[in-house]
Amino acid sequence: MAQTVKEITNEKVWEDFLSKQEEANFLQSWYWGEFHKSLGHKIQRNGFFKEDNLAGVCLTVLENAKRGKYLTVPGGPILDWHDKNIVNLFVTTIKEIAKKESCAFVRVRPQLKSDDFSKNLFKKLGFKNAPMHLHAELTSQLDITLPEEQLLANMRKATRYEIKKGISSEIKLETNSDEKTIKDFYNLQIETAKRQKFVPFPYKFLSEQFKVFLEKNMAILYSAKLGNKLLAQAFIIFYGTEAAYHYGASTEEGRKYPGAYLIQWEAIKEAKKRGFKRYNFWGVAPENDKDHRFSGLSLFKRGFGGEDFEYLHAQDLIINYPRYLFNFTVEMLRKKFRRV
Repeated sequence: MAQTVKEITNEKVWEDFLSKQEEANFLQSWYWGEFHKSLGHKIQRNGFFKEDNLAGVCLTVLENAKRGKYLTVPGGPILDWHDKNIVNLFVTTIKEIAKKESCAFVRVRPQLKSDDFSKNLFKKLGFKNAPMHLHAELTSQLDITLPEEQLLANMRKATRYEIKKGISSEIKLETNSDEKTIKDFYNLQIETAKRQKFVPFPYKFLSEQFKVFLEKNMAILYSAKLGNKLLAQAFIIFYGTEAAYHYGASTEEGRKYPGAYLIQWEAIKEAKKRGFKRYNFWGVAPENDKDHRFSGLSLFKRGFGGEDFEYLHAQDLIINYPRYLFNFTVEMLRKKFRRV
């Protein structure tokens, strides 16, 4: 049976295919591509076909960093990893795109569990472990098909207490989506970044991302307030069968109140209303790494009773070795400096 690759330009074709795939995620959605286009990034959506049947999709994003150009495949590709012909077609395709765009390498973070199968597969395909992650790899994921009472019962005692305390308090939750709210979130992220010592995202990165998913009713920006005081905010993406706690931020004063707990509980209940199966708290630090800058935040996330799920570490396919070596050195230094 002949395998071919074609660029997909029809949103419905792309999304209809993803709707039937277990690995489908917002990072390979049509809308993540639209978000990157709004930032001026060059993207490509390729479909892998068996005869006339779509058997896999791959969104690639061209990153033009100061240290050189490279290609990324976030949360993908989405295909049958046991189909050698389609997998090989994927590798051939990303090599061709990368060479055409003069990239030093291709970085892939697939929706594959980190196990012997995935590690051996990518090693045989010629990939090597990347010096940095591409997107969250060690995550905390909660099965939300259980009744609310059971979800509460499965939480850490302290987490359950904070939620109940928040419900009985005067804290109010808002879900406004105007430009001012996004600006507030950006400012709050800067404040949080200074406190936790990480590099914040630019305003356009956050606002364009929120705008694209909001248009499809796939994003909610929650705000917890006590009177006129903003305590915490969280940007949740609802896609496929999973809700993802993508970004969060809090004020110094907000850490004294259970606003962040209330936001997560409200988002979980919203995901249940939409018929979703899973709530993904996104990235967490290894449990034994107390020096990780997100150790405290990870304790908060794990308190809701989810289970750790580790995706395969980001994989690099080298296209130009000298330029890749320079990039590798830069990223290793950044990793040490940022404590990730």
